[in-house]
Amino acid sequence: MEEAPRMIHLENISKEYDGATVLSDINLYILKNEFLTLLGPSGCGKTTTLRLIGGFEYPTTGRVIYEGKDITDVPPYKRRVNTVFQKYALFPHLNVRDNIAFGLKIKKMSRGEIDRRVDKMLSLVNLAGYGKRSVDSLSGGQQQRIAIARALVNEPDVLLLDEPLGALDLKLRKEMQLELKSMQQQLGITFIYVTHDQEEALTMSDTIVVMNSGRILQIGPPKTIYDEPKNAFVARFIGESNIIRGTMVHDELVSFSGVDFPCVDAGFGENVPVDVVIRPEDIVIVGEDIGQLTGTVTSVLFKGVHYEMMIDAGDFTWKVHSTTMQPAGSRVGLAIVPFNIHIMRPMKEDVAP
Repeated sequence: MEEAPRMIHLENISKEYDGATVLSDINLYILKNEFLTLLGPSGCGKTTTLRLIGGFEYPTTGRVIYEGKDITDVPPYKRRVNTVFQKYALFPHLNVRDNIAFGLKIKKMSRGEIDRRVDKMLSLVNLAGYGKRSVDSLSGGQQQRIAIARALVNEPDVLLLDEPLGALDLKLRKEMQLELKSMQQQLGITFIYVTHDQEEALTMSDTIVVMNSGRILQIGPPKTIYDEPKNAFVARFIGESNIIRGTMVHDELVSFSGVDFPCVDAGFGENVPVDVVIRPEDIVIVGEDIGQLTGTVTSVLFKGVHYEMMIDAGDFTWKVHSTTMQPAGSRVGLAIVPFNIHIMRPMKEDVAP
């Protein structure tokens, strides 16, 4: 499958505030019609990256390239992007329709064209018939949709979204995740989304960019980021993980907890230290007599779709997710198939790329 053309390229971007480095040598390209998510903890640089793309900030070093042209010094109003912030910043003195139409009126569009576009947006965000309502009379989710409609009505090539679901309750947030992805697919435009919520990133994205301490740690599709984290920070931040030190005996054989395990990884060398990552759902509880490892269940939590059990195997306490519960105090065996063992090089600092 042919890759879509590159729309935006952040080239060797660094950003400092009062001598403190916020972004350090960022290199990132974003494809046309891609849903790309910048994911990371608070203070990692993801919002600064978004603001650089929008033109609200200028890099200390590096360039912002848009469809082959350097737009580093181009102000926000001259860029073909629109932004939706967590605080929707709707105009309380204007009704829903006038809030959406505001940017079009500034551009002095004809009344007919304004009405056509606003009607289209109200339908897209499932708020047809709400045009004459006061924005203060709307729920948080409805206000969020109006903010998105106001940005999209200008028909930008790129929509920037800075944690737009953060103020919503859990149920509404999950609904809006699906709606946002549906809107992006219907409109066929590029979405660049900022969040610290791994579930949002995994649910909506074509590509996830994991960031920490002003650096990009890994870029890839959601499944690759989840199944093949490049370092311990990514493994811990995306989902839950058991991470244990081991030794790569040779290609496709790793040793940890005093046991040799077949795996599918190669190219690490022989008898070298490694980090071993195993997801809780990838460990199977079996009889004590047939497990590769054995241990004692120390705690059990019901999580709704599965049980979370902590199992003390002596040198390491394993977190295991299973639909079958074993009571605390039980002795059990643990079985791990080769494909579910992921090998990483040990790192002195999780923030290193």
